[in-house]
Amino acid sequence: MNSRPDQLKAFDRLLTIMDELREQCPWDKKQTMQSLRHLTIEETYELGDAILDNDLEEVKKELGDLMLHLVFYAKIGSETNDFDIADVLNTVCDKLIHRHPHIYGDVKVENEEDVKRNWENLKLKEGKKSVLEGVPKSLPALVKASRIQDKVAGVGFDWEQPEQVWEKVEEELSEFKEEVQNGNQDAMEAEFGDVLFSMVNYARFLKINPENALERTNKKFSKRFAYLEEKAKSLNKELKDMTLTEMDVFWEEAKKL
Repeated sequence: MNSRPDQLKAFDRLLTIMDELREQCPWDKKQTMQSLRHLTIEETYELGDAILDNDLEEVKKELGDLMLHLVFYAKIGSETNDFDIADVLNTVCDKLIHRHPHIYGDVKVENEEDVKRNWENLKLKEGKKSVLEGVPKSLPALVKASRIQDKVAGVGFDWEQPEQVWEKVEEELSEFKEEVQNGNQDAMEAEFGDVLFSMVNYARFLKINPENALERTNKKFSKRFAYLEEKAKSLNKELKDMTLTEMDVFWEEAKKL
């Protein structure tokens, strides 16, 4: 691994390249925070994919792409004299020191739950009006549900045992089933949302990341379906012309692979 001086040298190299690109490259000169936003989101998802695939070489590359974006925003901020990269880094350093009094102060903690609870309480003392204030509105619903539950649990609003949460899941499933039988579309959607929310909560108690779990299933399904398409093609058949029984043979083969 690189030494700290080498790490700082590499970061300085990136800052220098960013300065040069912003001054000389027509595309880089044109960018704004608004124009970069959707690209940054895309890079974040690409990093997430690499992490789920456990492709460390790709993780390294995607981290670099994301780091470039962070430096880019700081460069734009410096051009308007609002902030530069040093302000960005010092701000997060100050926040980390303030929110880790068990490391940089005299606060005692027993476990990670104490740390999370202190973190949320400190945020409220800093002027946050609600523990949910830090949950971005634009997060995907599944991720948002997980973050909401983490936040409220951090201040003690939580179940005590996983069994209690599972009872809630079963209760929500029963209510959903009832609305399906009633045929009320709006009520079905509301109850289905409650089922998903309670399942996300149960996953949290089991230390399962629901977003990762669902994406693993997405990838698994996609691979198996791609195998099914490939086998159909090898037989000069269209999937729409095959029976479910025929397709199931290849599906079972894919599962064994």
